[in-house]
Amino acid sequence: MRGPVAPPQVPLAASRADAFTDLVHDSVERLERRWTQLADVDFLVMDVPRVPEDTVPLGSSAPAAKGERARIVVYRRPVEIRAKNREERALLVHEVVVEQVAELLGLAPESVDPRYGQD
Repeated sequence: MRGPVAPPQVPLAASRADAFTDLVHDSVERLERRWTQLADVDFLVMDVPRVPEDTVPLGSSAPAAKGERARIVVYRRPVEIRAKNREERALLVHEVVVEQVAELLGLAPESVDPRYGQD
């Protein structure tokens, strides 16, 4: 018998990329409760950074520009490589999001999320 192992609504059916995107959205939702201005920021997930660098970033941010909204990007593959399991991945994703929000707002990460670095 061929077919899907689980129905689409079951988490097993979610791809790794979808699961990662969900982690980013969960992190953003946590922060939006305190920082309402994040509603004007686009949060994106990319597999890897487009420009090769000496060090591989886990995320990046760009302030709003003419006709464009502010943007925060989390790079999935570099984060996944550094995390051993789903719990570590969720913590690392949240730290990356907090760091990028802090950079965008010109604040310390601890100001954006008082629990930053404590998990």
